[in-house]
Amino acid sequence: MAHPLVWPGKYFFYAFGNTTAASLSRDLPPEQHADILLLGCGDPRHVLYTVFSEPVDSSRALDFTCCDIDPGVLARNALLLSFIADGVSQDTTWNIFYHLYLDEPSHAALRTQCRKLIDASASTSTWRSSSYGQYLRMSTEHTLAELRRFWSLYDAMHDLPAQRLGKIRDAFNKVFKEQRKSKDVLPRSSTRAAGPAIMKVDATAANQAKNYWKTGTTFADPARVASAKLLNPTFAYSLSGEGCAVHYASDPMAAFHSAASFGNSSRRLRAQDLVTSAQSQFAEWCSAFRASLILPRDNVRVRFCLAEATALCRALSVFGETGALNIGVPIAQFKTQLLRLSSDEYNSRKAPSVFNVIETSNLVDHIGLLNILTAAVPLLSSQPSSVLYTESLLFHGENATKEFADLLYADIGTVGLLLDLCPVDYLSGFSSRSNTHELLLHKGVKDQAMNWQFHQVTTWKRPASCDSNASLHGGHPRLPPVLDTRQLGTLLFDIYRAVFEQEDSSTFQQRNQTNMVKAIVSSNIIHYMREGFVLFLKLVRRRLRISAESWLEVMDRFLDLEGSDATMPMNTVNRNDLYAHLHRQGVHTMDHFKLHKPLQTGRFANWEIVPPVVRIILSVPRSKIATFESVVRASGLGTPLLHCDVRGMISHNIFNAVHVAFGRVISTGTKADPRVLFEEDPEGWAGDLPLVASFCLPTLLLTHIEPPSGLRVCLSVRSTTSTVRLIPQLGFELGIFSAQLADEEHVFIVPEPAASAPADLEGGSGPLLRSTCTLCREIGTQQAVSVELDEQCELIQSLASKITVEDPDVRRSFGEAGAIPQIVQLSPCCMRLSVSGHSQDVVYPFPVVGSQNKLRLARKSLYIEVVVPVAGPFLKPDGMKLNPFPVLGAGGAFHSWNIHRLLVSQLPVLDLRAAEVKHWLNSHIASMLSTRERQLRKKQSPDVLMMVKDTIHSLFVTATGIQGRPAHRVINLRDEKTNNCDTVFFIPDLRYDLSSHTVVCDAYVLPLTRALLRQIDRIFGELVHSGDMVSVSVFEGEMRAWKQLIPAFVERCRTWAHRDDCEYLKQQRVPLTLEMEATPLCSCGKGKDVEGMHKVEQWRKFAPYVTRIAISPLFAVSYLETVGRDPEAHKCSVCRGHGKPKLKACTGCRKARYCSQECQKKDWPRHKTQCKA
Repeated sequence: MAHPLVWPGKYFFYAFGNTTAASLSRDLPPEQHADILLLGCGDPRHVLYTVFSEPVDSSRALDFTCCDIDPGVLARNALLLSFIADGVSQDTTWNIFYHLYLDEPSHAALRTQCRKLIDASASTSTWRSSSYGQYLRMSTEHTLAELRRFWSLYDAMHDLPAQRLGKIRDAFNKVFKEQRKSKDVLPRSSTRAAGPAIMKVDATAANQAKNYWKTGTTFADPARVASAKLLNPTFAYSLSGEGCAVHYASDPMAAFHSAASFGNSSRRLRAQDLVTSAQSQFAEWCSAFRASLILPRDNVRVRFCLAEATALCRALSVFGETGALNIGVPIAQFKTQLLRLSSDEYNSRKAPSVFNVIETSNLVDHIGLLNILTAAVPLLSSQPSSVLYTESLLFHGENATKEFADLLYADIGTVGLLLDLCPVDYLSGFSSRSNTHELLLHKGVKDQAMNWQFHQVTTWKRPASCDSNASLHGGHPRLPPVLDTRQLGTLLFDIYRAVFEQEDSSTFQQRNQTNMVKAIVSSNIIHYMREGFVLFLKLVRRRLRISAESWLEVMDRFLDLEGSDATMPMNTVNRNDLYAHLHRQGVHTMDHFKLHKPLQTGRFANWEIVPPVVRIILSVPRSKIATFESVVRASGLGTPLLHCDVRGMISHNIFNAVHVAFGRVISTGTKADPRVLFEEDPEGWAGDLPLVASFCLPTLLLTHIEPPSGLRVCLSVRSTTSTVRLIPQLGFELGIFSAQLADEEHVFIVPEPAASAPADLEGGSGPLLRSTCTLCREIGTQQAVSVELDEQCELIQSLASKITVEDPDVRRSFGEAGAIPQIVQLSPCCMRLSVSGHSQDVVYPFPVVGSQNKLRLARKSLYIEVVVPVAGPFLKPDGMKLNPFPVLGAGGAFHSWNIHRLLVSQLPVLDLRAAEVKHWLNSHIASMLSTRERQLRKKQSPDVLMMVKDTIHSLFVTATGIQGRPAHRVINLRDEKTNNCDTVFFIPDLRYDLSSHTVVCDAYVLPLTRALLRQIDRIFGELVHSGDMVSVSVFEGEMRAWKQLIPAFVERCRTWAHRDDCEYLKQQRVPLTLEMEATPLCSCGKGKDVEGMHKVEQWRKFAPYVTRIAISPLFAVSYLETVGRDPEAHKCSVCRGHGKPKLKACTGCRKARYCSQECQKKDWPRHKTQCKA
């Protein structure tokens, strides 16, 4: 596993979700089949809502792979979906899934369903041939076996002996008592479900949560509450075993959207109103799911996998590359069951191993963002529309709104280029999903020192996919960018140091001095270890396709900095963990592994071959574990981190990549070739067999540092500011158990095979673009893009690409006649180079600032190099400002890149007659602008995105009348400079965009052209003279942005298909034009889906000419409001230190910085070739 070993304290069972349901196909074109991977899937709310959000006549295939570590979660999910498919009463289904106590009929229905599932799951073949096996699939045979075991437990629970059943009842009662003690009186999960109407949330949500934890049901009727007295078995079994581990803040209402309930209410809601609304939504979702399973649709598959998320990712990645079904990875900590993919499912049924949607729940909080990206990125399809979602609920720093920007330990754009994946809102500078309700909720907590929650959802896509022009012409780069090996090695070391520097107590205190209370409380929440970082390095090399020779240079620089660094004292005892996994993963083999062969001495005396890395297996007596657990319970520590160490008289080395399980180690093999088998304790935590811990280490540590007889192998608690309280009981070493290396009863050593080194990767060879690309290529061949980092090796300074001059005419004019090339920027990632009437489109893997280009002309060598800086949010020109709202498409499958899709007809209508609607709606719409944008607006500074947002605000205000003026539902955009109008909106309804916590104008757009005006002259004149149409002014440059935005707003809600003769396809551009009195839209959607135009008699005549559009706010990105780098963050160009006491810049170029004259002299032979002096 790519996470340090956490000793589980109190385990919580999250039986249902704590965030609202969302459609996982919201960023895909409707024609594209969806292969969706849910990591840490939790309950099936997203699955159900995704199916519900599809049009009734949709033929899109939805294939879900749902991974969770808790068999109780998956068993409940499969049970729920089987209930729905079998048409069981939705009231009964609701009771069984959400109620802690059941009435007799519900319990009987549960047992009946469990028995049906048990019969069907007798074997993989019986499951596959059953009715359930058609739509409920299993990734592994072990998953099916565990789900069957849990269904059997559910069925048998109420037949258990009274004493055992009494213990389960006591466990339920204990959870109820804990909930009553909870100080969290505000049920955040159900409160945030109100989204834009959060200002109207009163005690209703709290009352419902209180009632749930008083009765164990959502019933309001006392008679029904009294009838529900049977313990619900589905809450009694989880990863923690038998009992009840349900989290005390669980709330069934959290998954359901309550914005319409609160926003449309003209009276104070009762708790039961929320339940009724939730049950109504649940019924709609269930009906949609059942309909999707019936022919002719039959287009939904849900696959379950019981495994830790990163383990499944590694297994799927290897299967996709090699076809191997078993790579020897355990499914999770404390388990020895290996993750073996089902041949039937992955070979015969062709289950996907790459996905165009990956949803990672809030695993960021549990395993860290870098670990998630490292595991999931290799599984993301290369399609431009492919998307990865990350989500977090917790924060540990001082500013929740900014913490996301620190989770990558490097600049977001730089990491985005390395991984070819970047947050969409980072590139766009806005989000169509609101989190302003979260900001209100966050600021409303009185005790900010102990405020831990802030919900952050991030959408990740490939940065080059933002370019509509390149997309329509098939111009996505075929080759990865090329980085200077020294700069890349430096960047990777800086990330390494940022990840691990707080292992040292003095650095920890320095970094957290203004947030010490929170820092100490969360000091055991550590997500990274050396093995995980090695996997990150492995991913970087694969993504950039770095050759063996170049990668050696990268690692030489990295290891030179790592070896000489003096700022991380704890790295000295952790570096051998790094070196072992570099070799084991085939990333790099240290020179001393090659130069010094391990001695055949001690435990290795009879080995035929002594490899560079071995695995130590330590058997820890259960009595030692019992003592340790009692110490932890007494201390109230919770979940300490554990590691293994090897200690001697003069040496100490720590190893964090430890796998543990309860059981017995059995020696096999021979003295020359030792092997072991592991017999797992069937009773697990309740058994009496030892805890077996295994880890890898360099063999040289056991043979060369000091005599093996003096070495001890230990299982210890990781030392943090929280665990120091254990020193009186465990000693300064915080040891749980140790044994001499020579102790063959407790210490076993076996060879550890190393991963084969990857085939040599050549990333920069051949043309950058594919032969099918239709961009202009009249000059020659574009080569791979090279990346230049800044002097600190932190930020991308420029991108450069060479175009070899191959056309004979251009060779003569450029090489001999000295023709001067001209260049302009066409789109965010594309420049057009022109020489003597010949054009070449130059494509980059990231949005660029084309106006600041530089050309390097090689007339003898016959190439032209185009150098451009990268664009970024807000402060830099060009980039996505050239087209802030791209529409992508291939073969008619068009979609908006940064504005999510909606099935508008399913969204509830906003009732403007409701009480207080003007108050909360005006506040919500106004929250689009950031503080920076408000200042720009106040100063009347020309910022196009700010002006578009301001106009959207005006459209909502005008259509609703929420600022005291009469509402008008026909609105035209009038260009302030020319007084011209060529765009009219008809707005029959406003609706709640529930899952994105905002509102939307369900509208129709009429683009006015001279030809159309002649056609509708009479009816348009009647509209003008009726006085029903009003104007909203747009200002300089804004109308061009609206021409780009309107197609995006149209594509997000279309229910029709583009024709083969679509103008977008013919002209290979969206929008069709930016000019006034010309339409930016294709004609495919004109007159389609226009029922809303029939609500007003005067509008009916315009129905054949309008196109449906969904206009919504565009919100500021809270983590981006502070942009730029602190000058104090500069580091020495040689040793990466922060100065003695301050850094000094090179007097020649003022770019390179050094902490001392020694470092400057050391670097001068290299730097003098780059220095301007």
